[in-house]
Amino acid sequence: MAVLWLFLACGIVVVLQGLVLGKYSLRKLNYDRHFSTRTCHAGDSIEMVEIIENNRRVPIPWLRLEAMLPASLGFKRSKETWVSEGDIYQNHTSFFSLPARTRITRTHQIHCRGRGIFRMDTATMTGSDLFALYTPSLQVTLSKRLVVYPSLLSDGDLPSSWKTWQGELAVRRWIVEDPFLFTGVRSYAPGDAMNRIHWKASARSGELQVHQHGYSADPKAMILLNIEVTEQMWNVVTKPEIVEEALSYAATCAAALIHQGMAAGFASNAYLSPHADARLTRLAPDYGLPHLGDLLEAMAAVEMKVCRPFHEQLRLEAAAEAAETIDYLLVTPHISPAIREAAQQLELKGHRVSVVDLNAGLKEAEA
Repeated sequence: MAVLWLFLACGIVVVLQGLVLGKYSLRKLNYDRHFSTRTCHAGDSIEMVEIIENNRRVPIPWLRLEAMLPASLGFKRSKETWVSEGDIYQNHTSFFSLPARTRITRTHQIHCRGRGIFRMDTATMTGSDLFALYTPSLQVTLSKRLVVYPSLLSDGDLPSSWKTWQGELAVRRWIVEDPFLFTGVRSYAPGDAMNRIHWKASARSGELQVHQHGYSADPKAMILLNIEVTEQMWNVVTKPEIVEEALSYAATCAAALIHQGMAAGFASNAYLSPHADARLTRLAPDYGLPHLGDLLEAMAAVEMKVCRPFHEQLRLEAAAEAAETIDYLLVTPHISPAIREAAQQLELKGHRVSVVDLNAGLKEAEA
């Protein structure tokens, strides 16, 4: 009989501890997560800080914290954290105890292995009493966002002609021709576009004459990225490492132009991340560090899926009404006849076109 009463008493104690420690364990539990920075470059190391606060007068014997995080973020392993990695996401699980009226801060070291716009919106907490009689769960909404820009290249990693292109653009900053500013006529020279011929002046002089343009004091550069690694490729990129290299070229160029006080813009023939702002689809040339942040974020948002053929992207640029000359920089893994023809259309509009051919380095495209 005494044994029966002992078992009954033990059962009552187990139930009571479950009610006290387990059933309402998450009622006054607060959780938050933030990163040491909102933006960084691929290859950087940052920190993710978690704050867990138990405002109850009783401890939480067992607390499990789970979160689905992007696989591109490499976490340093710890004794209390288990990581199950996949190709796109990784599941992080932590298991620990939390004393009464306690606030703890956990800092995780993260290595950003790849660019992208990452959202970490939720985390799931599961509490438990000593004997797992009650295991309530709670999903916490966080809405945290991290933007990892493409990595920037050093001068030694760029083609030898890269500095030449930048130098020419810097010189033309003060002497670039403005196709909408006419100062007279001059004799035709090899390489002049047919649409620059002044037919009335040619008839009067008996030889071909072309419009003489004035000069603008501030050229603008537009970086166009092609994610088609071959002319035959369509839809999904087959060699993403080539596109990542192209994005690093584009990011390095944009950063150099903005820091030199020039205007730069960006567009590509890729779909953008669903987490990206719609205005990032095409960014017209502009100035300043805030605009550079937009350019790099647009590059971070590039997905490995083709939106339209690159030659169509160039024709859209040529069809757009431009009030001034633009220096187009085409960052492309290949140059097809269709791309050359579309680049010619841009040049006929008075724009300059240069190409970063990832197979041959930077070279001037003469359409």
